[in-house]
Amino acid sequence: MGHLVAIIDDEEDILELVSINLKKAGFQTEVFTNAESFLSSLKEVIPDLIILDLMLPDMDGYDICRNIRNSRDLSQIPIIMLTAKADEIDRVLGLELGADDYVTKPFSPRELVARVKAVLRREEKRDAAGGLELEGILSLNPETHTVTVQGKKIDLTGTEFKILKILLSRKGKVFTRDEILDALWGNEKTVIDRTVDVHIRHLREKLGATGGIIKNVRGVGYKVEY
Repeated sequence: MGHLVAIIDDEEDILELVSINLKKAGFQTEVFTNAESFLSSLKEVIPDLIILDLMLPDMDGYDICRNIRNSRDLSQIPIIMLTAKADEIDRVLGLELGADDYVTKPFSPRELVARVKAVLRREEKRDAAGGLELEGILSLNPETHTVTVQGKKIDLTGTEFKILKILLSRKGKVFTRDEILDALWGNEKTVIDRTVDVHIRHLREKLGATGGIIKNVRGVGYKVEY
């Protein structure tokens, strides 16, 4: 499955155009017409890249970008700003706030897809050294966003992948539910800590017999141990 790209724009035709072309290029997409629905979605799934229109009905795109960059757990998500504003100062402001690229309307869908691929390649190179593994049992590769168990690829949701990455980052350490929630959603979280239990249960099921490496420490949280 390809990288998940979140597209936020209040113009339905733009959403459709961008989504269709990204899907043709092998990406998964989620589309949003306003900031509220997009920000709410981050409580469940964290995208691999965001295409963000600056002129939204309920929140300025600059503010969304600023909030994401100020979030400890969302700050690394690549952002491509998409806007009708063509003035240099608008582009500079967007880049200073932490956008990875800037595309003005009207745009070529092929160029936008190429920009998305280029930004993700840069991110993958940066993460290439961050692979995690349990020798002979399980490996997690941030570069390809894949998990293999005894050589077999396992399909995980973005949230399941991130939870497994958190647990593998310090084998044997017990992560409390709050620590896991903070790592996933930071200050934006409005979910209860039992949400973690649900994701852990699904993660264990997908890992099969290997799921036993995820241990529940009663009244505290979870750890990886084998």
